[in-house]
Amino acid sequence: MSTDIAPRIAGTLDELLAGADDRVVVRPSDAKSGACFERLRVDGVPHFLKVVSATDDWLMRVAGNDSHWEFTAWKAGLYAEMPRVIDHTVVGMALEDVPSDAGPVARLSILMLDRAADLVPPGDDLVPAAHHAGWIDHMAAGHAHFMGWHDLLGLQDLSRRWMFFAPETIAPELDAPEVPGPIAVAHQGWALLPERAPRLHDLVTAVHRDPAALAQALRTTPMTFVAGDWKLGNVGRRPDGRTVLIDWAFPGEAPPTWDLTWYLALNRARLPEGKEATIARYRDRLERHGVDTTGWWDRQLGLSLVATAALFGWEKAVGDAAELDWWEQAALAGARWL
Repeated sequence: MSTDIAPRIAGTLDELLAGADDRVVVRPSDAKSGACFERLRVDGVPHFLKVVSATDDWLMRVAGNDSHWEFTAWKAGLYAEMPRVIDHTVVGMALEDVPSDAGPVARLSILMLDRAADLVPPGDDLVPAAHHAGWIDHMAAGHAHFMGWHDLLGLQDLSRRWMFFAPETIAPELDAPEVPGPIAVAHQGWALLPERAPRLHDLVTAVHRDPAALAQALRTTPMTFVAGDWKLGNVGRRPDGRTVLIDWAFPGEAPPTWDLTWYLALNRARLPEGKEATIARYRDRLERHGVDTTGWWDRQLGLSLVATAALFGWEKAVGDAAELDWWEQAALAGARWL
């Protein structure tokens, strides 16, 4: 789907919020990065505001996002190009320099329609099977639409995607006066991994040492545009069945299976079917949306599982043995494609 309507870009936050009232600062339960959020009304319609800068957002720093990729993707029209089954909720953005103690800082403000009622509620309950099936189908639809897309915009670099929580990446964050919770757990998890899963530790250590080699291997398979953060805290379902997908923090060129394996890693406790069934479901939907997976699927999936283990191996190391074992076996099997 394409649009002839230019993305709305305001010069300042005040301009973006012209006519807004009932502004209330909120702290979503799933928010962990350091961004600021508000609920507000614009012409009586509920909206949601996210304001972020690398100064305040540790996740931007570990991802290497010093140019506000969401704004770049929005300005380029990539949000609008998504198939209509994806509701990105964004109505406008403003990128401006604001003063700070260290000098001017680029601050991004993202104004969205408030879809809180449609998002997956916090908790540990399994999500409805029909919702899960719809998300996988719509994920595949978006990937199929952009199949063959190449990044000429300078979005998230492929080889950085599995380096967010690498020990050398998080080391500066560990020196902060208040260490972010996920960073502290990652530090703990990497220390546990050699004992709990030594073969996985050796593999992810090699990937962290040479991330470009994995990127090069993945680039022998088809690429697409990915939103980059299909965790359930960012996902929902509209009454008409469309998928709500917010917070495109890591957009860019990547294998379609990257979003899939990210989804498996972060959402596994609430999925109504197993990982293998979800993988098979996604491949079927990708095929049904017109993508021939013959000749490259096993290679790309295996390598994406290696990459995702290198990204979230720490999280599996502090969890249950069965989950850690699944990822260790999957990553070791995928490593044959390196």
